Amino acid sequence: MAATPNRQFKNICVLYGFNYGKHKKFVESVIDLGRSITERKLHLVYGGGNRRLSKLVSEATFVKGSQVLGIIPRALKPLGSLSDSPIGEELVVSGMQEKITEMLNHADAFIFLPGDLATLEDLITLASWAHLHIHQKVIGLLNVNNFYDGFIVFLNHAIKNYFIPSNAKKLFICAHTTNELLDLLQAYRPKPDPWTFVLERLNNDGNSRRSKKYKLDLTLPL
Repeated sequence: MAATPNRQFKNICVLYGFNYGKHKKFVESVIDLGRSITERKLHLVYGGGNRRLSKLVSEATFVKGSQVLGIIPRALKPLGSLSDSPIGEELVVSGMQEKITEMLNHADAFIFLPGDLATLEDLITLASWAHLHIHQKVIGLLNVNNFYDGFIVFLNHAIKNYFIPSNAKKLFICAHTTNELLDLLQAYRPKPDPWTFVLERLNNDGNSRRSKKYKLDLTLPL
């Protein structure tokens, strides 16, 4: 599909599980998403590494000409890589919290594929930060094989019991196919919010500063 001329973002962060999963559709969706990102002249930010699904999504994006940035915690680097040569650029961070912070710093939108507990942790973290107005970046759920149906049921259950406000459902955009989801994400326009804060980290001396961006040019001409 051709790139959307008035897209609101250029870098998509994709998060997913480590394993291939039970159904062939899970693997196919990862490869299809990587190709679709390139077709729309976008770039990939992901969890780093060159094994299993990480290898599939990064290669599918990189070989077609888009740029790739992997952000991986130092402790997970030996587990996530078959060699010392990453696909594209790689940013090694100290831990999981810094990983999410840097992903938020470099990505304009997020797509969650089927995944594991770590994937769900990232999803809840980004959603809770959005709810607290730390960021306004759109979160997409690629609901392959109805994987996220249970999550949506739980979300509605928590809303029904007044533990989560009803507007929390607006934090997620859900679709069953790659192009449908990308179309919805690219059409998304966040509403102005005067209480939105810029994500910051504190120096040891207590002075706040913006998280330093990795020097990677993720600009691709239309």
